[in-house]
Amino acid sequence: MDGHMEPDGIKNRHNAPDEPLVLTILGCGTLGSAILSGILDSIYGTDHKDVASSTAATDSLEGDIPNRTPGAFIACVSRPTSAKRLGSELKQHLHHIKILQNENLKGVQQADIVLLACKPQMARDILSESGMREALAGKLLISILAGVPVPQIEEILYGGTSESEARCNIVRVMPNTASLNRESMTVIAQSTPPLSSGQALLVTWMFTRIGRVVHLPSSAMDAATALCGSGPAFCALMLEAMADGAVAMGIPRAEAQEMAAQTMRGCAGMVLKGQHPALVREKVSTPGGCTIGGLLVLEEGALRGTVARGVREATVVASQLGKGLQGVNGTWGR
Repeated sequence: MDGHMEPDGIKNRHNAPDEPLVLTILGCGTLGSAILSGILDSIYGTDHKDVASSTAATDSLEGDIPNRTPGAFIACVSRPTSAKRLGSELKQHLHHIKILQNENLKGVQQADIVLLACKPQMARDILSESGMREALAGKLLISILAGVPVPQIEEILYGGTSESEARCNIVRVMPNTASLNRESMTVIAQSTPPLSSGQALLVTWMFTRIGRVVHLPSSAMDAATALCGSGPAFCALMLEAMADGAVAMGIPRAEAQEMAAQTMRGCAGMVLKGQHPALVREKVSTPGGCTIGGLLVLEEGALRGTVARGVREATVVASQLGKGLQGVNGTWGR
């Protein structure tokens, strides 16, 4: 039997309502493996002190718990090197994971929930595999593909037909690479038609295991991809620049990097507690002091406008990626 639909809206493959759900990840690159690692660490514990003290995950853990949650995991990869890397990275959790190489269909057939985490340009080949549409029928498909809207995934799977066959329920989600230490900022798109209450609760639960979650209209997802998905790289560049300045003034590299990282983390913490960034900035900008002097140099260098333009550029590029276009980085912000 193919299973039946439980009251929580999640298809049960084995007609066993008390059995943990199986989560299959299609594509375990940087982000896919970070999400998997973060969820596993949240459920089964970890000795990593940064994860254990994660403020984002701790703040997000409170809330409703779904009737059933993932308890078994299938990671689908395409290369032997990827399988080896994943096995090494998740060695403490290997008894909860099955790693499949070039067996995407098998992984989906055995799943209750599927996380689509491949590169955007690979989605069509993966979802067009013979039998994939049938394997996904009635299941929850969570897509974290940058620039690929839900209608595009539906077109790949169903070709725009209005057949009455059982379809999968698709939701678009944008986490980021900080999932690895459970500090992700995840945006969940509002689905049309809406997910069942059980499905919506499960998706929110999954991603609060690895950080904070917000819900936005699907029209905002490309901008969310730029801000949250690309944002860690933007922040890392600014962090590195701050450390470089300190190194230039005589502070050793390791200490400068730690100081810059903790300073950025502390500032972010104040903002997340409700302080406006402008007020944080003003509190340390005493008249005639070093802070205002440094700020004026950054303003003269158009830091604010340049960073904002970087987010705008990334937004436009994200919107093009799902179309399979290459070389789309340009001067969209000009």
